[in-house]
Amino acid sequence: MFLITFLGLVFSASSKSYSPIRILKIPVVDSLNPRPDILPLAIPKDLAPRLMTFHGDPPVWWIGQLLRYLMRPQKHLQENIEQSAKEMGFKKPIVGVHVRRTDKLFGEAAFHSLEEYMHHVEDYYQQLEHHTGPLTRRVYLATDDPNVLKEARENYRNYIFVYDDWISLAAHESRYTPRSLMGIILDIHFLSSSDYLVCTFSSQVCRVAYELMQTLHGDASTYFRSLDDSFYFGGQNAHNMLAWENYNASRNEEISLQVGDLVGIAGNHWDGFSKGTNRRTGQSGLYPSYKVVDNVVAVWMPLYVNVKDDENT
Repeated sequence: MFLITFLGLVFSASSKSYSPIRILKIPVVDSLNPRPDILPLAIPKDLAPRLMTFHGDPPVWWIGQLLRYLMRPQKHLQENIEQSAKEMGFKKPIVGVHVRRTDKLFGEAAFHSLEEYMHHVEDYYQQLEHHTGPLTRRVYLATDDPNVLKEARENYRNYIFVYDDWISLAAHESRYTPRSLMGIILDIHFLSSSDYLVCTFSSQVCRVAYELMQTLHGDASTYFRSLDDSFYFGGQNAHNMLAWENYNASRNEEISLQVGDLVGIAGNHWDGFSKGTNRRTGQSGLYPSYKVVDNVVAVWMPLYVNVKDDENT
């Protein structure tokens, strides 16, 4: 739904037509040619100065605003969400953990043990308790593998795990059903409503939760820990980083940087180094993550003042 609506705006902008779109045939986003410049990770040019001032990752904020509007719940869904929160005991502070297993491990992503996730949960609570003192440690645990729930309860008894068994079972046994869809909606809602998120950005559920999280805080760009990918939007235009310090490669697997170089990022290794391609030299390899910042792309997008009123809508 988000992709369809977003591309609807793209086609409206490219054709200079701002009439309402009711029916739209959408190609696969990767096949768009030419590729519209307003695809993510671009942000609106009129909002860019303010976004770049108050938010650490402006494209994520912008995507989150669109997504929050598209996913606003109807009354019956809102009542379902509130009832689920009450039954599970969803209270703050709480860390959202999303453990994706099953089909995701067949060629798409690597296996990560629950211990890896909980290591970062422990770090978060230790830092929080340094300021607040001891508190009840809660984790909202979302997973498509029921065995993870059992492991969590047995091995981490100093935590309260908030979850719903039927969501995990539906995702595991009957993924493509209305019941499973409702489970994913609830998981995304509660993950995004958590104070901190530990997950894998190779999962769209994780990325959607992170995007929605941005609408609940002034700047939640650092309220996460991904065990694999850096953030991306499926089908996005090139994601470039901008070098703000020189770097002379000291190993064969590294690349050198000069101030002002654009680097196409291929992934953050979360060990102080990222992998990418220097657009100036064509070299690919590792570079220190702190030597670059996001190169934010700001483009003109359709403005509401240009939308024609339609009395029949």
